[in-house]
Amino acid sequence: MYRHLLVPIDNTDLSIATIGQAVEFARTLGARITFFHAQTNHVSLLHGDAEIVRLVSPADFSYNFEGRARELLTKAESAARAQGVPCTTATAVSDSPYSAILEAAKAEDCDLIFMASHGRRSRVGMVLDSQTLRVLINTEIPVLVSATTCPPIPAVTIGTIRDEHRSLAAVLHAWMHLLREPATPGASDGMELMKAMLYYIQAFPLELHHPKEQEYLFRKLRKRTSSVNAELDELERQHERDHQLVDELAVLLREYEAGNTGRGELEKAVSAYATFMWEHMGREEGVILPAAQRCLTDEDWEEINAAFCDHEDPRFGGDTDAQFRRLFSRIVNLAPSSNT
Repeated sequence: MYRHLLVPIDNTDLSIATIGQAVEFARTLGARITFFHAQTNHVSLLHGDAEIVRLVSPADFSYNFEGRARELLTKAESAARAQGVPCTTATAVSDSPYSAILEAAKAEDCDLIFMASHGRRSRVGMVLDSQTLRVLINTEIPVLVSATTCPPIPAVTIGTIRDEHRSLAAVLHAWMHLLREPATPGASDGMELMKAMLYYIQAFPLELHHPKEQEYLFRKLRKRTSSVNAELDELERQHERDHQLVDELAVLLREYEAGNTGRGELEKAVSAYATFMWEHMGREEGVILPAAQRCLTDEDWEEINAAFCDHEDPRFGGDTDAQFRRLFSRIVNLAPSSNT
């Protein structure tokens, strides 16, 4: 049976579903995964859209053409870790994604390529998109095509919630790995990066993600069934505890910056917080989301989906979702890279 999967991912929302399917498939097989992203060679596009974006908005250029790859792969790693699936990541700069996929599969010694088709369904079945079709035509390695076109609203909403979980998990993994790296005397980059990580945790999951879970997902689920009320009560208590733990982390980080506490103590606190959050997110994904799939109506899902897709928040101003995407991208691109 297959032991090593190459899973190509791109910068579309469909990759969220592909990653989840691939991780579940690998878990059932006891296989490992190499997540792969073929990055566009933006240097070759200097007379096209890439150059326009670079000149008009350097921040957008850095995110879309440089930082996005690491973000995608870091989230994929977090999804695999959550299921205990060993994984590594790989990237290549190429204007021919299918060729890069085939080369990566050979280089990584993979025995199966697991990829999505973004094609539309016709009367005769799924019409494969051009890159998937080219991989199928030219490969000598078996390919499993996962159809992820036009998922229903519940699947889209659950994908968004899981993606936000993966973002938090990735930041926590990056923070833990950063603390395991030897400290450089006099260096401030590590401290500034940890401050950015703390801000991300304070502002995104605590101020946006948790409240929307309680106001929309939890509230509607309580209206439809009482079977998971005890779990919802516990999760809401954990949301309160989350605020307390993050406040304690903030104090400890200030103490560390002032030289009043050691790196080991900070690492222990971050690790304990990460364990708390992984258990919390696992309970939501393992109990609450399946219950919601069983009990909520289409109208419920439409309202929940609208809430999670709208991250315009007056407390932060402007396009909040874009701000956090850029902050997340900065964190995972500056943090030391690690593979499981």
